[in-house]
Amino acid sequence: MKVNQLLRLYEQGERDFLAIDLMSLDLQQVTLIAVNFAAANLRGTNLSRSFLTKSNLRGASLNWANLTYAKLSQAQLVEADLTKANLTGAFMVQANLRNSHLSGADLSHANLRGANLCGANLCGANLYLVNLLEATLDKVNLNWANLQEARLSGAKCRQISAREANFSGSFLKEVDFQGANLERANFSEARLTGSDLRGANLAGANLAGARLQEVNLQGADLRGANLTGTCFESVTGWTEIVEEDDIFPLDWFQPRFAT
Repeated sequence: MKVNQLLRLYEQGERDFLAIDLMSLDLQQVTLIAVNFAAANLRGTNLSRSFLTKSNLRGASLNWANLTYAKLSQAQLVEADLTKANLTGAFMVQANLRNSHLSGADLSHANLRGANLCGANLCGANLYLVNLLEATLDKVNLNWANLQEARLSGAKCRQISAREANFSGSFLKEVDFQGANLERANFSEARLTGSDLRGANLAGANLAGARLQEVNLQGADLRGANLTGTCFESVTGWTEIVEEDDIFPLDWFQPRFAT
């Protein structure tokens, strides 16, 4: 279907475009609110600055698509393929991205506040300065992802896999990291106040200069972690960790306690 045909149908009130083929078309700055693009072929399509609020893109193919600054709040993107898509600055508040494919995608500066990303694959994705406040990311794959200076306060990140991910300088207040695999992740200068790290794997993680005030570390694995200049205060589970010399020798680090 051509662009002018699509827009004419939309203006006439049509909203059902199930499995439509719009591959590589230029749809930048178009308004297509609450349309049904489920299972649509949008590979390589230019949707930059388009309005797709409340649209259904369930199972759609959006790999390599340009969605920079697109409006996708409350959109349904369950199981959508967004591999290598450009979502820089996209507005995706309360969007549903459950089990979506976002490996290698660029979500820098995107707003995903309150979004549902349960089970999504964000392996190697760029989430620099992303807004994920109060988002749900349970069982998400964030291995090797860049979350530098990201905002995730209040997010649910239970059982995520974020091996070697970069959380440096990020805001992680009251994040639920229960059972998360954070092996060799970079949390330098991150703010983790009030976060729940029970049972988390932080082996080899870089926590240099991080703020770990009022966090729960019960059952967490911190073997080989870099705690140079880490700020601790009212930490639950801290005593049991430092007492087990065979797991975490005291002379491996010099943590800084808040005063």
